[in-house]
Amino acid sequence: MIKPHKTAPPPKPLTQDGERLSKRVAHLMRCSRREAEQYIEGGWVSVNGRVVEEPMARVTDQSVVVDPHASLMAQLDVTLLLHKPPGFETMAALGEANKRVKPAHQLLLPANHWPQDPAGVRLLKHHFAKLSACVPLELAASGLVVFTQDWRVLRKLTEDAAFMEHELVVEVAGEVAPDILQRLNAGLSSDGQPLPPVRVSINSTSDTSTRLRFALKGAHPGLIAYLCERVGLHIQSIKRQRVGRVALSGLPEGQWRYLHEGERF
Repeated sequence: MIKPHKTAPPPKPLTQDGERLSKRVAHLMRCSRREAEQYIEGGWVSVNGRVVEEPMARVTDQSVVVDPHASLMAQLDVTLLLHKPPGFETMAALGEANKRVKPAHQLLLPANHWPQDPAGVRLLKHHFAKLSACVPLELAASGLVVFTQDWRVLRKLTEDAAFMEHELVVEVAGEVAPDILQRLNAGLSSDGQPLPPVRVSINSTSDTSTRLRFALKGAHPGLIAYLCERVGLHIQSIKRQRVGRVALSGLPEGQWRYLHEGERF
């Protein structure tokens, strides 16, 4: 099981004396204090050669440099895609962490950023603030989960939840007979009520197990386990590969990447 990296202690203030970094940058750039804060939070300001992203940091005689390519374009809200390992709670908040609850959110650390992330986004501290978990996934399952600062993404995944297709690979013990596949695809009911429809096909087989591809609209935690139990299949693992049009692709377990500009759910 992948364990979360221990969070490094926050850097100590540069000094308790002097003036706020935002005030120094405002003077250097001849701009407002709010604009200075945006430069700093955007990762454009270094103090003695080290990037500092806290506008409230205090400086005295240190060298403060603003990157010549600094831009005051609005800082875009980001969406982070995590390959959740089994055993982590998708929807739990960081404040709920204890011996029994391991929020998936705690894996969203700079150290867990996928080195091959194709998004090309500059990693900043504020990208880890005010993130909302969007789509539930079973505790025992692995796969794609979504955290976002972007209200448009949150609204899309919330309002269209019932219509968003999810693709999961479910490994079960042994062979899966054609009649079992037929029963799953024909639809089952519970207490006289039809269960959400699923499309099931064989993804791959081995001597001891079969991988099934499930496609269904909406998250429906627990549904796949219930369906497999009804037809006598023993689940060995569940991995969510896709939510809408966004896929897990090559993202390693326990790592995260940015949703890039061309991706849409």
